[in-house]
Amino acid sequence: MFDPDDLETIREAKAEWEAETYGPTVNRFGERKETFTTDTGGQEVAPLYTPADVADLDYERDIGFPGEEPYTRGVYSTMHRGRLWTMRQYAGMGTAAETNERFNYLLDEGQTGLSMAFDLPTQMGYDSDAAMAAGEVGKSGVAIDSLRDMETVFDGIPLDEVSTSMTINAPAAVLLAMYVAIGDQQGVPRSELRGTIQNDIMKEYIARNLYIYPPEPSMRLITDIFEFCAAETPKFNTISISGYHIREAGSTAAQEIAFTLGNGIEYVNAALDAGLAVDDFAPQLSFFFNAHNNIFEEVAKFRAARRMWAQIMEERFGAENPNSKQLKFHAQTGGSTLTAQQIDNNVVRVAYQALAAVLGGTQSLHTNGKDEALALPTEQSVRTALRTQQILAHESGAADTIDPLAGSYYVESLTDELEQEAFDLLDEIDQRGGMLDAVKSQWVQGQIQDVAFDRQQEIEAGERIIVGVNEYQVDEDPEIDLEEVTEEDERRQVERLETVREERDDEAVTAALEALRETARSDDNLLPPIVDAVKAYATVGEISNVLRDEFGEYRPGR
Repeated sequence: MFDPDDLETIREAKAEWEAETYGPTVNRFGERKETFTTDTGGQEVAPLYTPADVADLDYERDIGFPGEEPYTRGVYSTMHRGRLWTMRQYAGMGTAAETNERFNYLLDEGQTGLSMAFDLPTQMGYDSDAAMAAGEVGKSGVAIDSLRDMETVFDGIPLDEVSTSMTINAPAAVLLAMYVAIGDQQGVPRSELRGTIQNDIMKEYIARNLYIYPPEPSMRLITDIFEFCAAETPKFNTISISGYHIREAGSTAAQEIAFTLGNGIEYVNAALDAGLAVDDFAPQLSFFFNAHNNIFEEVAKFRAARRMWAQIMEERFGAENPNSKQLKFHAQTGGSTLTAQQIDNNVVRVAYQALAAVLGGTQSLHTNGKDEALALPTEQSVRTALRTQQILAHESGAADTIDPLAGSYYVESLTDELEQEAFDLLDEIDQRGGMLDAVKSQWVQGQIQDVAFDRQQEIEAGERIIVGVNEYQVDEDPEIDLEEVTEEDERRQVERLETVREERDDEAVTAALEALRETARSDDNLLPPIVDAVKAYATVGEISNVLRDEFGEYRPGR
């Protein structure tokens, strides 16, 4: 027997075990692969972990207690024992009326927060009758042209009783203004409005390409939102700094951490440059991460990200408010992992990914519908996705103790490895002049593309098994009920937009847009005139076009 507190004895015992198991030159037991790695190949996985693998771990410094620095074990003291994560299913169904119907359905089924998806024209600041919008109206989410559409979406839904997350970036200020206007109509104090706007333009330049303005004015819009919300809507999260789309584009888990926190650093710097005090706006920052298939890697990723952000906010920015150092995040199961083949398998994938997010301490969660590789999810698949969360919450036991994988030799070792690799990447970004310069030079994009290319090569070579795709295939021609947005839906949306333009006060609209233009030419905060414009029923496109005229449009490489 060996002394479990004697690390050298453990190392010797492990070496003896490896010699007996593998022999000097051959794999005696014929392991399945020559090398095991985490999901994206970032870290090699050893056959066995022991206390020697975490010999440098200091409990107080590196792990601590929930709700206390370094927040490795969670940002709240009781975590899911005190309050379950917000079950926030992502929804946006073509028209405002359909979205209202879906929101009410989800609330009736037990969802605890709303998450709003917008169609591509809305995300790009175009009205539904714009030439660029043709064929895309309502296709990937709800079409929002004016405050009238938002009124329909939230008809009968009291904003003082729900929180709403909006996946909107370049025109985030406009959609936030509409939400504030709806709250004003309902008589809800702005200080009581709860929710999140994604408002993360950096990841658009990196991964999604749904940007409008160049980086500098885009950063101004973001910091203006920080300032406005700190004063007007203190319970509203002003940004959801997103690693989700970075991972969807093909990054490793360590890259997802590094590039997401790198974007966060860029936003904090921009706010400080604008004259804001770090502890005035940092508590309203939030994050958005992916949850992929490798449970242990994902748990370690979330733990490492929390620990890193606490260190970054204290050491780089001198934050003193504990809330400024807490990385609060929403998670969504991995859309890129869903397959069109054997779509029922996606239910299983989503369940494992959701488990990883919960074990990793997420504050809110969206679980994908099984059919999202093909179309917007049906009510049935959305219900199954929501039930996945509810079973996880109430039947699995995963939420009954805090950070249950803490102390695992493997998970703690992997947390340390991911943290070190992510900090190394942040050091490289600093050497390149910061995240904005690293993105402008396409270095960040190139790092992600290299990983995505390698992964696809592995799939095509059969080195990486995707069940139902390159292994365990079946001949199938399944009958699937898919949601569909038709040309008639687009025509009706355009007609509604025309009605709004006919019924509104044109002089009020013109005056509001001119006030916005004058503000854009000054250093004043853009949010008050945008709120005034949406209340006059100026459209998303009209407001965005004023800012296009003043700020220009971003063209990569120019």
